[in-house]
Amino acid sequence: MSYMKLPRLCRALGATAFGVLSLTVVQAQEKFTFMTNWYAQAEHGGYYQALANGIYKKHGLDVTIKMGGPQINIIQIMAAGQADCIMGATDTQMMVARGNGLPIVNVAAIFQKDPQVLIAHEDVESFEDMKGKTILIAPTAMRGMWSWLKGKYGYTDAQARPYTYNIQPFVADKNVVQMGFLSSEPFAIQKAGVKANTFLLADQGYPPYANLVSCMEKTVKERENTVAAFVKATAEGYKSYLADPAPANALIKKDNPNMTDDQLNYGISKIKEMGIITSGDAAQKGIGIMTRERLQKTHAFLVENQMIDPAKVNIDQAYRFDIARTANVLP
Repeated sequence: MSYMKLPRLCRALGATAFGVLSLTVVQAQEKFTFMTNWYAQAEHGGYYQALANGIYKKHGLDVTIKMGGPQINIIQIMAAGQADCIMGATDTQMMVARGNGLPIVNVAAIFQKDPQVLIAHEDVESFEDMKGKTILIAPTAMRGMWSWLKGKYGYTDAQARPYTYNIQPFVADKNVVQMGFLSSEPFAIQKAGVKANTFLLADQGYPPYANLVSCMEKTVKERENTVAAFVKATAEGYKSYLADPAPANALIKKDNPNMTDDQLNYGISKIKEMGIITSGDAAQKGIGIMTRERLQKTHAFLVENQMIDPAKVNIDQAYRFDIARTANVLP
């Protein structure tokens, strides 16, 4: 081989080595699809922040976030293999799904408080004052929050009417109370010029966690390190989002063009004000933490209301406590 050809050969070998190195780097970013339970909004900010700021990438993940919505059954989508993990709305939903035979395992609870609220006109000052009111409840909440409200405050099915995610019936009738989410419906009602009071169920003892990272049992067993990396990166994303939400908000508005800055700012402020993410055990044990003691309350509530068979829902099988605890991302 002539000396004239050596530089060319070295360049070729160098290019090949670079190609192999590049391929290795690409492969190191493991693909992971996560599906939220609604249109992109402030509640989802930590996931989008981890994407926007490269936090998932730092943890070796190539994450795709898919939006859910009112007509989308994200549990079925995950069961069909079209998402690796999903945002479980609440413990009640996930335990019921497990009791119905779907092997779901919950690995983190981003919201220490479920953000479900009741919204009443300004003359109503307590949950007790709602006993004689018409209360609008979504069909999906009838066996969860509604069962709890009936047990605690003596509400009856006779006063319940379907909530269709439209605030106009509430706006038009001062005798109406409606369900909602802390960062959404109260803002819309305020924008409509109606004075109202908002009551957070979690502050009255409603036990479920919310915004869970929920996966199929098979996924957790076969991709445990990947799931753990996703949980840690997500917790870091929420910590970052609460400090500076701008990067995530840009992606949220891209996915959900109907979302406004005012709505996002309202949502973030309420999440902070009410300690939705950082209160309770999260303050000392990290964002996403779950405890057996807390879950036993939800489990007992569901058993008492005959929503699950205790023989089919074992807390230690339905939850992995070590993953969020090991992540240890303090607020």
